[in-house]
Amino acid sequence: MPIQYLASLTAPARTARANLHLGVSLAFVAGALNAGGFLAIGQYTSHMTGMLSSAADNLVLGQAGLVAGALLSVLAFILGAGSTAVMVNYGRRNGARNAYMPPLLMEAMLLLVFGLAGANLRRHEFIDLSLTAILLCYTMGLQNALITKISNAEIRTTHVTGLVTDIGIELGKLFYWNREPGQAGAGPVQANRRRLGVHLRLVAAFAIGGVAGAFGFKHVGFAATIPLALGLVGLSLAPAFSGAAG
Repeated sequence: MPIQYLASLTAPARTARANLHLGVSLAFVAGALNAGGFLAIGQYTSHMTGMLSSAADNLVLGQAGLVAGALLSVLAFILGAGSTAVMVNYGRRNGARNAYMPPLLMEAMLLLVFGLAGANLRRHEFIDLSLTAILLCYTMGLQNALITKISNAEIRTTHVTGLVTDIGIELGKLFYWNREPGQAGAGPVQANRRRLGVHLRLVAAFAIGGVAGAFGFKHVGFAATIPLALGLVGLSLAPAFSGAAG
């Protein structure tokens, strides 16, 4: 049943299939927020590498406000990741039935705030950085830490640079010609096809989410995040109803 399937995605007992399906779902959300958020506020909010590079550039250019804005974005991302760690670890140590529900619900609530009040938040600037950008950076940190905790650091949904790098590595191993035996007992070079497939799916989900998010923000505006938020609510609350449904 659909409710049982959704509940399995955040169940304490993890499977590779559940990790992949949850990762793909959250990668779609991350792509939608990143691309759609750019149309809304002119800034990518999951790209911490770019944020730090921007801070360095603006430091040299003497743009203190922009430096502070970039650093606040990074800090918001870190605080989001830290919030997830606190909630998940507290739930695990206190025997919570679903330790992953609080971060998912918090992300859903933040997306609802963004969808319903994003235009108003955008008007409030603080050191050349909108509160909307801070909210999205916090949300991205929250989500990335969640899937990292759930999958034991196997899957990340906002760090596409690392995913693409791993895809390149596995493709290099896949097409490596093992013409002769390796020296010193080295075995043949073999690609991890399962890992390659996981990363290809995550990147595809992020890209598709980006197109959907950009389309939604272009035609609907901030309210385009409301369906994403409702989907996360369903995902987080599914375990509470799976017993009744079964």
